[in-house]
Amino acid sequence: MVAPTRELVVQIEENVRAYAKHVPLRMATVFGGVSERPQIEALRSGVDLVVATPGRLIDLMDQRVANLSGVEFLVLDEADRMLDMGFLPPIRRIVKALPQKRQWPPREPGRDGHAVCL
Repeated sequence: MVAPTRELVVQIEENVRAYAKHVPLRMATVFGGVSERPQIEALRSGVDLVVATPGRLIDLMDQRVANLSGVEFLVLDEADRMLDMGFLPPIRRIVKALPQKRQWPPREPGRDGHAVCL
């Protein structure tokens, strides 16, 4: 799951942990402004869910720590906000790193009524 800010990443993590408290879920949060070391260790140990900001995720992809080849689902939380904030190039790069075989869900219209296509 990709979100535009670290505050939103933390909020998503807290909610997922609360909802999945009875599920053995291995999760990592990945965002800037803090040490990469715990994030790298979490990714290397294997996770079921990653919640990340685009910038730090790409940093870890560049270091060959974040490998997206096994991703089954990509969720862009607040996609319209990320596009408004100029995150289209990083999002395209993240999508390009996903497995080639993909299934795109039906698109929901954005705020202006137009579907967002990457």
